[in-house]
Parts: sequence; structure tokens; C-alpha cells
Amino acid sequence: MTVNTKFSLAASLALGLLASCGNNREKVDLLVTNATVYTVDSTFSKAQAFAVKDGRFVAVGSTADLQGRFEAAEQVDAQGQFIYPGFYDAHCHFYRYSLGLSSANLVGTASWAEVVQQLQAQRRQYPQAAWLTGRGWDQNDWPGKQFPTKDTLDRLFPDVPVLITRVDGHAALANQKALDLAGVTARTPISGGVIARNAQGKLTGLLVDNATKLVSSKIPEPTPAEAATLLLQGQEKCLAVGLTSLADAGLDRANIEQMATLQKDGKLHLRLYAMLNPTAPNKEHYLKSGPVQTDQLSVSSFKVYADGALGSRGACLVHPYADRPKETGFLLSTEKEFRALAKELAASKFQMNTHAIGDSANRLILNIYGEALAGQKDRRWRIEHAQVVTPADMPKFGQFGIVPSVQPTHATSDMYWAGERLGAQRVKTAYAYRELLKQYGQLALGSDFPVEDINPLYGFHSAVARQDAKNYPSGGFQPENAISREAALRGMTTWAAHAGFEEKRKGQIKPGLLADFVVLSADLLTAPAEKLRTLPVQQTWIGGKKVFSVK
Repeated sequence: MTVNTKFSLAASLALGLLASCGNNREKVDLLVTNATVYTVDSTFSKAQAFAVKDGRFVAVGSTADLQGRFEAAEQVDAQGQFIYPGFYDAHCHFYRYSLGLSSANLVGTASWAEVVQQLQAQRRQYPQAAWLTGRGWDQNDWPGKQFPTKDTLDRLFPDVPVLITRVDGHAALANQKALDLAGVTARTPISGGVIARNAQGKLTGLLVDNATKLVSSKIPEPTPAEAATLLLQGQEKCLAVGLTSLADAGLDRANIEQMATLQKDGKLHLRLYAMLNPTAPNKEHYLKSGPVQTDQLSVSSFKVYADGALGSRGACLVHPYADRPKETGFLLSTEKEFRALAKELAASKFQMNTHAIGDSANRLILNIYGEALAGQKDRRWRIEHAQVVTPADMPKFGQFGIVPSVQPTHATSDMYWAGERLGAQRVKTAYAYRELLKQYGQLALGSDFPVEDINPLYGFHSAVARQDAKNYPSGGFQPENAISREAALRGMTTWAAHAGFEEKRKGQIKPGLLADFVVLSADLLTAPAEKLRTLPVQQTWIGGKKVFSVK
């Protein structure tokens, strides 16, 4: 045998061994390499690569290691970009947001005249619509900060019912046509709300909290086909900002089943944690059948409203409003009703998630929770918003095991007028996210969209810098309650999942968990604070499938 022959034989054997090794590599669906991967695991470790099979992460590690171990049907070179677990909005109103895409967008209007212009444009665009609706106005952003009245709406739209909802969803303005259709008069009784009247006793058109439902309930529901179209439009907007899971706060069985059908048909990719309205039909069905827990859908909680909102002075306070010394706000149900519901849910497998804004509402609900749970510290009952909490009540979150579910952009939206409502001393105990984190050890972060913007990076920025989109104020609003970037990222991923008993399925880039992740070109942990809101999402993946990519 010649030297060349021996060399050729050795080369052939080596190639054969390499081929054999290659064939022994585990087959996976996706291999992502050359990235900076924030796993958001218990040690907040970083990696370079991960593999995905059957919609779940199967390995996380270095690029070299995973390329040697796996053969992928699809391989993605991230080229140094930054990857995070899919963003989870722990409190929003996706169904309502999506259906509202056909209404006038009044967010950011700087005056009542601008609101009217938007409504006129909406009417010109949809002249055959049975109702004229809009959402997002905030009188605190207008000169004078006065609530509007219906006079202009009556004059411009005498024959079409109009209902426009305040940004927080807790107040609305109706014209006379809408009030007539709803049968609302100056003598209509209301509990847990306000039907506003002027000095002469005539209706102004302003409705607060429970009163809004008298009119909104008369607006015809969209057809299933119309709703499906709007829900998929809403999904596109969510995916474009990196959202992969949503906690939709306040739904009925029909809403949930409609979205579940879209999920089963492969059209709605978003994963949903649906909070039920505590209506008799919802309780009758779900308390009997039990929670729903799948990879796509979780139905394991009821959403309760304790009080209204601070902006419309419906939040229930221990002491009167600083700018209305005779008003303390109000509860939306009686204390007896809250206690009965808590007792009923404590005997079930469902969570009780209660909207509480004012310090009186927070105190009442925390105490009711403590009594009903009787030492069960891992039921993960939640306070949604927890905006104003007295120092005496703050420790109850840890004492009773209550999850604080907060929305950081509320702090930076409300900071311009919250002091007027609460006074200089009491406002210091509002939006106290660092203190809430200290008490429970976790925060579930959400946006409350469409009350606030849908982009979770706005909330991230507000949480860590305590500044708004204008990077105001310098140094941050009550910066002593800013949280770290690591905590903020956990709050919109694994802690949000924990708040719904989903941390064993999602919220981390970890073997065995659902392969939901988002790709950014910048590092959320080190980017300048003033740039955080403008960082574009490059890609969004759900279950190892790319569902959004920049064009």
C-alpha cells in the first residue's frame, strides 16, 4: 500500500466518523445561535444559543455546544442580537382593545375641541354606523381640566347615539340620544356610580363607573365575523411589540370561547390568561366545571372591581380627596358582597383578582382576602393596580401572600395630577412599586391597555426610570420606588407567569418551557433609559414559530 493510498484510507475513515457523529446529533425543529440570551431563570443567567423541539425549549447553552449536539430543520444566526422570554402583559383588556379598533381614538387629545373633531371625522368615515363611539379622552390633559358636557354632542349628533369613554374606562360621556335609548333620566337610581347633573338638576351626559353600563349595554355587539377580524388586527399590534402572553382582565364565557376557537383554528397565536367577570352565568359554569389550563388558554380566576379610578374620583379613599374635601369616592359593590364572593372563591380552585385603586379599597380587599384565605399563602390571589396603599396596610401583601399586579405607566401618566387628588403626603404612598416588591418578593407587570399604550417597553421604562415618554421628570417621579431592570424584566416575564400559576410553562428560556421569545437589537439591561421606549422589536416567536418580523 502506497503512502497516498494510506492517506486516502485514513481520510475516508475520518469523514465516515464525522458523518456518523453528524447523524447521531439530535434532530430539533429550531436552533438559534450567536445571540445574547437572557434566560430570566433563577440566577438570571445568560447564554448564546438554544434549541427548540415540538414548541418547547430543549437545551440552552453555548453556540459551539449546541451546534455539536443538534441537527436543526431551521437554524437562525442571531448575529449578536438580544433575546428575551416572550413579553407577558399581566393586566390588559385585549378583547375590549381589539373591538375598540373600530372606534374613534381619543388618546392624547389636548382639548375638548380636538375630541369633537375626531368624532366628526369618525362619523364621516362610518356614516352608516348605528352608534358613534370613542375612547381615550382625559380632561386632565385639557385647559381647565373640566369634565365635558353633552351639549356639543347633542347639537352635532342629534340623531345618532354617542358614547365616548374616558381613558381609564371608569367614566364616559353620552349624548341625549344615547341616554334616551338607555332610558336614563335625572331620576334614574344608581349604586356604585354617578349620573352627573348640573346646578339645575339636568343631565350633563357624564356617567361614572356603574352608571356607564346603563348606556354601554345598549351598544350592539359586533357579529362573530366582525369580532374575529378585529381580534386578529389586535393580535398583529401585540405581536409587533413582543407580546406573546396576555392576562385579559374581565371576560364572559362567550368572549373566551370565541378567542379559544381562533386559537384552535391556528389564527390566534397569543396565549391568554382570561379573568372571568363574576356574573351568575360565569360562576355557574366555571365553578362547576373547574379551571381551564392548557398551553394556549388559562381560565382560573375571577376579576372583581372594588372601586373606580383616581382620575374620575371614583377611587375609594380613607380620607377625602385633597381637591374635593367632601368626596371620598365609593365602592362598586357592598362589603357584604365582596366577603361572600371571597368565601365562595376560597372554597374553589379559582383566584380572586380585585381591582383596587384607593387606600380604603385596598385595605378592605386585603382584609377580606386574609380572612377568606385563612393562612393559605400560595393561592396567589391578586390586587390589580394597588395604586394607593397606606403604610399600615402594605405588609399585608406579604403576610397574606397577595400578588401585587401593577401597571408602571399609570404612575407616569397620573403624576401630573395625582398630587392634586391625594395631597402632598398621601401621594408618597401611591405607585409604591419597590415597596410592594419588597413585601411580596415579586411584581406582576402589565399595561392596562387600552388605558395605557400597548407597548410593554413603555412600562419597563416607567418602572426603572419613573419617567414618561418625554423623559420627564429629570431624576424620575418618586424615584425611591423605581425597581431594577432585572426586576422589571422578571415582572413582564416569569413573575407575570407566576401570578397565574403558569411559571412551569412559560416566562423563561429554559428546557421544558414553551418556546416563546422576542428578539431586540439592543440590550434592555444596559441601553440608555431615554432610549428604552424606542427600541424596536425585531422578531416575535411563539412555540418556536416566527409570528412577527420587521420588514
